[in-house]
Amino acid sequence: MSNKTDNRQQSGLVRALGPVDATMIVMGSMIGSGIFITSAESARLIGAPGWLLLAWAVAGLMTITGALCCSELATMMPRAGGVYVFLREAYGPAIGFLFGWTLFLVIQTGTIAAVAIAFAKFLGVFVPAVGPENYLVRPIPLGDHYAISLSTNQLVAIALIALLTWTNTRGLEIGKLVQNIFTFAKTAALAAVVLLGLSLGWNAQSAARSSASWDSWINGWSPQIAQPGFTFVGGLALVLLFGKAMVGPLFAQTAWTNVTFIGSEVRDPARNLVRALLAGCGIVVVLYLLANLAYIAVLPFSGIEHAPQNRVAVAAMYALFGRPGAMCMAAAIMISTFGCNNGLILAGARVYYAMARDHLFFRRTGTTNVQHVPAAALVAQGIWTAFLTLPRTMTTQSATGRVTYGNVYTQLLEYIVSADLLFYLLLVAAVILLRKRSPAVERPYRTWGYPIVPIVSILLAGLLIVDLAWLAPATSGIGILIVLTGVPIYFIRRKLAAT
Repeated sequence: MSNKTDNRQQSGLVRALGPVDATMIVMGSMIGSGIFITSAESARLIGAPGWLLLAWAVAGLMTITGALCCSELATMMPRAGGVYVFLREAYGPAIGFLFGWTLFLVIQTGTIAAVAIAFAKFLGVFVPAVGPENYLVRPIPLGDHYAISLSTNQLVAIALIALLTWTNTRGLEIGKLVQNIFTFAKTAALAAVVLLGLSLGWNAQSAARSSASWDSWINGWSPQIAQPGFTFVGGLALVLLFGKAMVGPLFAQTAWTNVTFIGSEVRDPARNLVRALLAGCGIVVVLYLLANLAYIAVLPFSGIEHAPQNRVAVAAMYALFGRPGAMCMAAAIMISTFGCNNGLILAGARVYYAMARDHLFFRRTGTTNVQHVPAAALVAQGIWTAFLTLPRTMTTQSATGRVTYGNVYTQLLEYIVSADLLFYLLLVAAVILLRKRSPAVERPYRTWGYPIVPIVSILLAGLLIVDLAWLAPATSGIGILIVLTGVPIYFIRRKLAAT
């Protein structure tokens, strides 16, 4: 029997990814546009460079502890679907389905749409015709708060989604080639930002030298300005807003679980999945911390808080090299978002494929094409993602009557923060649960620092869930409702599968 035949599984997927490929999927899925823009909102919420770095550090701690726990589950169950399979085995098929449903409805697809729009936004730096208000189809109101439109910005985003969906249907070799090239390129670009910022920064006006590191009030911060309508004051206000300031850093790192979705396609998963998760997450967490230190070394704190369109990295490069630096940074972010979306598109489809094979999703998405990839799942994901780029939120300014438009997926992602953290908590808790329930099951890797590491991870996630529910109960509640929309779908699918 040939090696090719040995590697091919009954499902039709092929173990064709080595340790470097798997690591590139971890890093490539994590490094998108978040590291270049989310620090602005976090800085506004907490008001001091020390707290900004700590927010990224705590988010990094959650990523590393989560990866340590997830590695045990991934080596126990190296199957297509990853986290979906882990939750299904730990808590039953309903919880696994709700994770996969929410992933398809907004988490994975909404993230892909957001990253595609970010790519188009930075392409607009070079091609002015690409812009959110250059309409091919002007906004058509759908009630008082929503509209649907097609701008050149949206068209480019749809084209990017279509291109990367198509390339990934052509086989895993093409998908991993694109992923490796773009991940190497954007990691080098991020490292360059770090090196340039730390070597050429530290001017007298930089946040590192001109702002109090921890005393936000001295820097002119006020909780009521940071969060209009906020009633808390003093240290309690800072602690509560610190939790909210972690939302951006967490979402800039959250896609590290994507490598588990392709568990059926990684060679020697007992070794390579662990290496990919720990090395990939470790490198990205360190780069993210250093990148924020570089921002603090180059820009005044107000320059981070009020960077034009939140583009902190672009503002930093502009401060160092003027317009050529800003243009180079825009090009680097385009490379970053392109590679990020390739990894998200490649990995996400494997979850819907696994669900379909459990008779919990459209039957066709549980098949593979002649290139041994789940093409139907890729296409279904691509169609829904493209649709998510079209709806717009509508906000009418009471003073002027001017209407401004946002993106629905951005709003949905805000709603889903607490629910996403809940799935993270369940993922980590599954390590403890399965240790007790199935102690005899082979575990090629056992979580380092058990049980302290999973307990720390669970406590951090739990505190954040409570914090966000307290600060924004309506937003958190809507997020839970989005997850619960999957409940009737689950029972319908189960009934159809039984007939």
